[in-house]
Amino acid sequence: MLKYEKKAFWKFFTIYFGSVALLILASGFFYFEEQKKTLIEKEHLSMIEYVRKMKMKLTPQNSSINYEIQDIEIKNFSMENFKIEDNKFVKYMPYSWEGGYILVQKDKSEYHKNLLDIKFRIISLQIVLLFLFGVISYLLSVRALRPMQEAITKLDNFSKDLIHDLNTPVTSILLNIKLLNRNSEFSKNKALQRIKLSVEDISDLHNNLTLLLQEKTMIMQEENLFEIVYDVIQTQQRIYTDIKFQIEIDNFKTLINKNALKQVLVNIISNACKYNKKNGSVKIYTQDKILYIQDNGVGIKKPAEIFERSYKEHSSGHGIGLDITKRLCDAMDIEIRVESELEEGSKFSLKFSL
Repeated sequence: MLKYEKKAFWKFFTIYFGSVALLILASGFFYFEEQKKTLIEKEHLSMIEYVRKMKMKLTPQNSSINYEIQDIEIKNFSMENFKIEDNKFVKYMPYSWEGGYILVQKDKSEYHKNLLDIKFRIISLQIVLLFLFGVISYLLSVRALRPMQEAITKLDNFSKDLIHDLNTPVTSILLNIKLLNRNSEFSKNKALQRIKLSVEDISDLHNNLTLLLQEKTMIMQEENLFEIVYDVIQTQQRIYTDIKFQIEIDNFKTLINKNALKQVLVNIISNACKYNKKNGSVKIYTQDKILYIQDNGVGIKKPAEIFERSYKEHSSGHGIGLDITKRLCDAMDIEIRVESELEEGSKFSLKFSL
């Protein structure tokens, strides 16, 4: 499951399961409060029943209740009097027609035991319901993703066919331009030079899209980072002869897709060279398994937006190179970040998970 699919999955799952879980928890709370009231009412009635049996000269069987006859006068007496104290229930009952009241007190230990039993049953039921609806939410989330996945698969297949068909004419044009380049007149013809640059842009775009369409089926292997970086830098040095490259890379292995990482590095390093100052420099180094690519070029106006699709700060380019770079990094579980200051330069960092 790709990152955007995971995001859609968890969004649907969270909304559905969160709503149901909230309903279950709220229902459990209100049910508990209702049961608590019922239990207190039962305790109240048990005390009344105790006094009734006592007056009938029956022997009430309840060791948690004790009573005391008090010769007192209570103004505005009500049979509904009932107090809940920390460790006991308290109630007054009339003793006889002549006067006096019976002070009845009941220990709350049995009440606490019954209340704990109710809590346990409610919580157990809630856990079972949450688990059940968690499974249902998961299955519904997976099913909800299917239409989107089917549409994306169809679009991917169409894109793969289109890119595959473009490969032949692009390769043919590049070969013919190389043949024309042997002619000294070719370098003087500005129109042909513009065609050459445009075809190179198309070729770069073709390579980016070819790798991007493999993000679902990307094969990850343990590769030596130094060898990949060094290979990319050698190519870039031949293209940008006026740029000084400084390399300080540790020789370590990490789990990546070799072709995808190469394209990521080509996109970043070529931009670092293309938008650098005259006789500028690019430093590539590693620290704590993080690869840094730093230049002293013109900088980036809005670093936070650099990975957004179609965002570009220069007239050249298509504005999708770094968007593809970010998506390839996400597919390989590489955390990519950028820091930049205008006229000072930019620094990209690639943090590898393994």
